Amino acid sequence: MTLTRRQTLSGLGLGLGLGIATGIPVLAQKMSVRIVIIGGGFGGASSAQYLKHLLPNADITLVESNANYVACPFSNLVIGGDRDIADQTFGYAALKALGVNIIHAYAKDVDPIARTVQLAGDAALRYDKLILSPGIDMRWNALEGYDEAAAEIMPHAWKAGAQTLLLRKQLEKMENGGLVVMSAPPAPFRCPPGPYERASLIAHYLKTHKPKSKLIILDAKDSFSKMPLFKEAWAELYPEHLEWRAGSFDGRVTRVDTASRTLVTDFDELKPAVANVIPPQKAGEIARRAGVADDTGWCPIHPLNFESRLHKHIHVIGDATVASPMPKSAFSANLQAKIAAISIAQELNGTEITPTTLVNTCYSYTAPDEAVSIVGVYHNSNDELTSVKGAGGLSPLNAEKSIRQTEAQQAKDWFATITAEAFG
Repeated sequence: MTLTRRQTLSGLGLGLGLGIATGIPVLAQKMSVRIVIIGGGFGGASSAQYLKHLLPNADITLVESNANYVACPFSNLVIGGDRDIADQTFGYAALKALGVNIIHAYAKDVDPIARTVQLAGDAALRYDKLILSPGIDMRWNALEGYDEAAAEIMPHAWKAGAQTLLLRKQLEKMENGGLVVMSAPPAPFRCPPGPYERASLIAHYLKTHKPKSKLIILDAKDSFSKMPLFKEAWAELYPEHLEWRAGSFDGRVTRVDTASRTLVTDFDELKPAVANVIPPQKAGEIARRAGVADDTGWCPIHPLNFESRLHKHIHVIGDATVASPMPKSAFSANLQAKIAAISIAQELNGTEITPTTLVNTCYSYTAPDEAVSIVGVYHNSNDELTSVKGAGGLSPLNAEKSIRQTEAQQAKDWFATITAEAFG
């Protein structure tokens, strides 16, 4: 059965409005194939789901060191005390029931020439195609004084789980009147609007539970995603509880000292009760070991199929990629997983891979019951990703509260859909 790429993409429902249980075309498999996926987040889990539907006879193995995945989207609600961490936690039983081999082990190396994945304990997996969805790692010490030990005192909470709960606990223990300081990193980093959603929800927590307290954002940048929408919300909702300092106005943190709990800028030193330091980032370590990360620390890809520009037969998806103007988001990872899966299936089927249109929607909460969004539309022709002029856009400014509340509900619906697509 031969299908065009456009027909296949339509069957998969790239806008996340369609589930994968129905309407998915199965591509003829002309050869026995072993596909290994490293990373069980939105990218890796989604690619396993789609590959198993597209190539039901393929030997598909997902390697993920953790027994459960804790989702970053909506984790800022956990930090603000409006959501439970259990609602962020997903397992892999549905993937296993589909016939995906689940290996909970640490992938410590990849040989792109021999096409093998080395696991902790020296077990090895051979592959014909490899999908890497390694997420991000922190650039420890890129900010002077901030290493793994410092993160236990000044949590980054940029990987959901223990760090999320640590930051929430620190906020809960802080006395009314205590200062909270967030350090936002330079781009690129996971979830560009994430720090500002977090700031909104922390400010809401302070306003509600510790009204004498205040949050200061020290930002390495002078602008950020959805900036007009966030600043409008902050002026309306948190004028006494949130202050943003741009990089050109002494917002750039140059050093931290955990012993004295101090954040140092060019002209100031702040000693908050709670410090949320979000450091510079890079692709997960396995990407470097596989040889698919370049000198930037990120992974360049061919946008037509998300195959690595540095090694054939390895596809890289999600936050680890150099895929600008697409943001590093769960929506992007899910969509890139679909494109990689379709491309692999079509290549094995001898079908031409042709360009398509990609869409990313990102919701951000400004309060527990209010949200704003941004939509981007992209094309992947001519071996580059480009924004489609005149498409996409932001939520309107000066909108009625009911519109913000509707977007908050849409965000919940999106989260339910994307987690079902990835984890069943």
